[in-house]
Amino acid sequence: MTNDAKPAVKPARPHFSSGPCAKSPGWSPEVLSNAFLGRSHRAKEGKARLKLAIDKTRKLLELPEDYVCGIVPGSDTGAFEMAMWSLLGERGVEALAWESFGKGWVADILKQLKLTDVRVHEADYGFLPDLSKVDFDRDVVFTWNGTTSGVRVPDGKWISADRKGLTLVDATSAAFAQEIDWSKVDVATFSWQKVLGGEAAHGMLILSPRALKRLQTYTPPWPLPKVFRLTKGGKVITGIFEGETINTPSMLCVEDYLDTLAWAESIGGLKALQARADANAQVIFDWIERTPWIANLARDPATRSNTSVCLSIVDPAVTQLPVAEQWTFAKEIAALLDKEGVAYDIAAYREAPPGLRIWTGSTVEKSDLEALMPWLDWAFATVRASLSKAA
Repeated sequence: MTNDAKPAVKPARPHFSSGPCAKSPGWSPEVLSNAFLGRSHRAKEGKARLKLAIDKTRKLLELPEDYVCGIVPGSDTGAFEMAMWSLLGERGVEALAWESFGKGWVADILKQLKLTDVRVHEADYGFLPDLSKVDFDRDVVFTWNGTTSGVRVPDGKWISADRKGLTLVDATSAAFAQEIDWSKVDVATFSWQKVLGGEAAHGMLILSPRALKRLQTYTPPWPLPKVFRLTKGGKVITGIFEGETINTPSMLCVEDYLDTLAWAESIGGLKALQARADANAQVIFDWIERTPWIANLARDPATRSNTSVCLSIVDPAVTQLPVAEQWTFAKEIAALLDKEGVAYDIAAYREAPPGLRIWTGSTVEKSDLEALMPWLDWAFATVRASLSKAA
């Protein structure tokens, strides 16, 4: 088969969006039939469902016993903002940014919290900043996996074990799929709709004993909205970590999350989830090696994401185009595959360089990615042929 021939086999599930992500294999709306609906989430049974979600999360992530985990409003964004507004300002801040979400946290630190003792470590898309220059006597803010660049930190070895500051980690596209050294993490946040394919609106907040101590010994100089408040009268509101949510949660989303946690347990837990993501990403990595028109946006193999694989189109006929036209080319590939029902939502993030982004998290099936690769070649050849005719 040449690139001009339309492939015969389509992915069974063309869901490759980087968020919300593919549901777990075999999912159907019937899994929601036992949702706790039409009742207060503060009722005994409702609180028990929320506590069960927390307990299963703790077990699946293999969190240390002295860490706490809670359900909070606003997805990963809400959870991470809550952490920054509640904990930062006690000492200087090291803010790392190499893609759009990290840059967003930097902007909030500088423009919303208006902290002045801030050192920003930046890198272009595809690269990490120099991690050896990070000062762990200060609070450190970073994303574990850069969803919009496909670049992740290689491990936690660069983080000081005897740090004086806290590490605040946006782990939304890393939790469950990547190895996280919890001894190096004081705050971690993620959302249900990423690696486990849950539904939106809820965030998870994980705090170490060091973060809990900061909450009790430091009061930020700015007012805190109610949905950000983790303390009352100088004491941590422990109910947040026992299923007593700050706001009203969707019990449909809770039931859906419980179902996907059960699926994760059934396939072997954390290691199985990580292995699935690794195998999925490898399908694309192998295809890149044999495909001259495409490249991984992440330059260093050690920092390449196994969940949000970001791709650059490197064919000379495309790279010589103005950036706006490169974007048009990439979007035409994505639109063509969408029209064919082969791949949904795979254009690169709007603030990233022009290209494609394919989610390879744990709920995606390897066989669907294998089926997708010939379609990528076909779509590229089809769009490029149109480009040649226009020239």
